Amino acid sequence: MFTGIIEEMGEITAIAPAGDGWRLTVRAPRAAADAVHGESIAVSGVCLTVVGSTADTFDTDVMKQTLDVAAIGSATIGTRVNIEKAMPVGARLGGHIVQGHVDGVGEVLEVRPGAQWSVLRISLPADLAPLVVDKGSISVDGTSLTVSAVSEPADPSPWFEVSLIPETLAATTLGIRAVGDRVNLETDILARHVERLLAFRAAPEGGSR
Repeated sequence: MFTGIIEEMGEITAIAPAGDGWRLTVRAPRAAADAVHGESIAVSGVCLTVVGSTADTFDTDVMKQTLDVAAIGSATIGTRVNIEKAMPVGARLGGHIVQGHVDGVGEVLEVRPGAQWSVLRISLPADLAPLVVDKGSISVDGTSLTVSAVSEPADPSPWFEVSLIPETLAATTLGIRAVGDRVNLETDILARHVERLLAFRAAPEGGSR
């Protein structure tokens, strides 16, 4: 479990084939300093397991399914990534509940820089659109953000916007995102549960379970 509060920006320093997936080496001195085998670290919003580490890097395996559904599948050596270690029991929930299970990938459609703020408009897969609401929470590349605008339900090309404060721009990879970049999206877990509950409520009586 994570909170979406990014602890540092890391960098992918090696990519090696591992079966039908990858083994990544990520340089992230703060996370690697006390990393232990088997612990979970979110890499740009993808929950991954540490399989080895040095003083300033950690290794992790990424399965093919993850490469297929997450933006990390297009990463290369030198790609910057957001890093967050799992939330310890009893810690403050500074962002929102983030599982590290990517729901889909969006594309940056527009970047509107301001004097202090920057606004990103990001495309939204149609199946995720009902789960994203104005003023609701969303994880973008593992960063906990508040939705500041969202497309109308009838819009054939769904999108949402997030407004980024200077701290977020400086401390996460969102500050270097450009139009056309792909980003990992994780919708709010409560919205997903409600959608599933309503689907069962709407199912015909006596239907398959």
